[in-house]
Amino acid sequence: MIGIFDSGIGGLTVVKSVMERIPGYDIIYFGDTARTPYGTKSAATVIKYSVENIDFLLQNGAKIVVMACNTASSVAANRVAETFDVPIFEVVTPATEQAVNRSVKSVVGVIGTRATVKSGMYEKKIKAMKPDAKVYSVACPLLVPLVEEGWMKKPETMMIIKKYLLPLKVRQIDTLILGCTHYPLLKDKIQRKIGKKVTVIDSSIAVAEKVKSFLDAHPEIDRRLGKNDAFRLFVSDITEQFKKTAGITLKRKVFLEHVKL
Repeated sequence: MIGIFDSGIGGLTVVKSVMERIPGYDIIYFGDTARTPYGTKSAATVIKYSVENIDFLLQNGAKIVVMACNTASSVAANRVAETFDVPIFEVVTPATEQAVNRSVKSVVGVIGTRATVKSGMYEKKIKAMKPDAKVYSVACPLLVPLVEEGWMKKPETMMIIKKYLLPLKVRQIDTLILGCTHYPLLKDKIQRKIGKKVTVIDSSIAVAEKVKSFLDAHPEIDRRLGKNDAFRLFVSDITEQFKKTAGITLKRKVFLEHVKL
């Protein structure tokens, strides 16, 4: 079973990408809706939540884990790698690799939560791969709550996206990393506002492709994963909006199971 967690609804974009790229695998998802958003929390709190989330997924049958949260990936990846003896995937590295490979001018923009931007993780990884690259990051704290509230089509959301992206348009970036797994739910609108000449990197797709490559290269682990197309969706707080958005995102009926960590 593949375990996936996020602070809320955004990680379901990773679930969707995994289902599309390696169909049939059993998946267990945990959305920490009672404690969302993670992007406004301290690093110590995000690390604590991440350890608890992974422990829950492993106790319920996960053999590998995807941290479908850019904030957790940015500040907790090293800690959880030291804590757990299972393959754990974070979303920052795969997105960074795609951005470096696809950027023509090596002028990369990153949008994410305050915690992700403050960590500087994207810039560090991009610079490690391409020292002469220029990286510009913008925190977009309002986008996660807007997605959680299902405001993807509201005109106010479009205005906020435009305002957030303006500093990056001025820098004439040619590649934009969606540094939060909530953002793919706004991908079309972000692409429209940043311009069609800018390559948009979807971290949910990038990490799904990384998981596929890993399983292709490690059949001994692949054999341990169930392949009955089973899907369990756990949340720490059940809301009708989450259920509605989850169904739209995954294009299937969903049943929410409540758990209190």
